[in-house]
Amino acid sequence: MRTVREEDYVRVIEVLVEWWGGRDLSDLLPRLFFQHFQDTSFIIEDKGKIVGFIVGFISQTKPSEAYIHFVGVHSNYRKQRIGTKLYEHFFACVRAKGCDTVKCITSPVNTVSIAYHINIGFRIEEGDKVLDGIHVQKNYDGRGHDRVVFVKKI
Repeated sequence: MRTVREEDYVRVIEVLVEWWGGRDLSDLLPRLFFQHFQDTSFIIEDKGKIVGFIVGFISQTKPSEAYIHFVGVHSNYRKQRIGTKLYEHFFACVRAKGCDTVKCITSPVNTVSIAYHINIGFRIEEGDKVLDGIHVQKNYDGRGHDRVVFVKKI
């Protein structure tokens, strides 16, 4: 595991569509994350190939709070604790920098992500609506873009 570098951006963007089953999420991960948040974003490689990454940062507004913006694990490496290693490393890194809380979000339709985050100790923040038993923040990312908001004390 190592911190991301700006030159990793192209390599990560190239795998997003494949890793997300044909969905192009590259607009959600601009280059600026690889330029400005290197000390809190990490990559795991296997024989020079990226097999997982986590992109996060510490809030400037709430310095005791960190935010995980994007996480990805190659489909051939899932169920090998790559994601868990990335999250645990991020938690240790931001804890050492004074954070005691980590937040992240996902779409309400991403049931795999919801289950994963609950499984690793995140709780869902109360939302302004409930969808299939899950609290959701309505219009969190703009009109029609509801999100499940997770929080974890570290």
